[in-house]
Amino acid sequence: MDLGLSGQHVAVFGMASGIGRAIAEGFVDEGCVVRGFDRVAHPAIDTFIGDVASTAQVMAFADGLERVDHVVYCVGVGSGKFGFPFWNLTPDDWPRVLDLNLTGAVRAAHAFAPKLIGRGAGSMLFLVSVAGQIGSQTDPPYSAAKAGLINFVHCAAKDLGPHGVRVNAMAPGMVKTDLNRAVWAAGQQRLAPDARQDYDTWADEKIRKVSHLGRWQTPPEYAALACYLASDHARNITGQTLNIDGGQVMHA
Repeated sequence: MDLGLSGQHVAVFGMASGIGRAIAEGFVDEGCVVRGFDRVAHPAIDTFIGDVASTAQVMAFADGLERVDHVVYCVGVGSGKFGFPFWNLTPDDWPRVLDLNLTGAVRAAHAFAPKLIGRGAGSMLFLVSVAGQIGSQTDPPYSAAKAGLINFVHCAAKDLGPHGVRVNAMAPGMVKTDLNRAVWAAGQQRLAPDARQDYDTWADEKIRKVSHLGRWQTPPEYAALACYLASDHARNITGQTLNIDGGQVMHA
């Protein structure tokens, strides 16, 4: 399938590693001009070094791009603690997680909406999580932030639709990323030493419990969907949360 993306310009937040890196590289493979925003540089993609917690830096990134057709927000940060029950955390554990996962995405939307409105076309895509749909007890601040972002996607899709701009969310399930390893590490810390598991053993048991297909998802799968959603083949898809989760979340 020809996605027809060659020559289009894509801004990707959180593209130095994990799913964000795969998405950025996927757009490059489609012939797009990709610009990244992250705290560290991608070795082969022009990167604005910045922090999504800074409105000024996000705005400077957008202002420095003469053209943009698609914006992808791939930032995902957990509390680094095991949140079950929720009072294992404190209220002070919440602000940073909410800011980077939710408010950072809002900053990106504010920065790029005028450019996309001016073109009368284009798309925004936000990486959320199945945690935002099921109320995951593993990390309540992360779960709540992603749930809030799903709702913001609905709001943004309604606001930008009349301007020809589509807004969607993509929800990963179980992916072996640094964030997933952080979840494993936080959970192991609360166990007695003789009850702890190495990452591979934990991961094997976890995926068999939560995925109906019984297999891990991989970053290239999200890159393929992200490119499709940016293409004209998806011209009637907006305001949606699309899961790649092995059947972890099913809505009757």
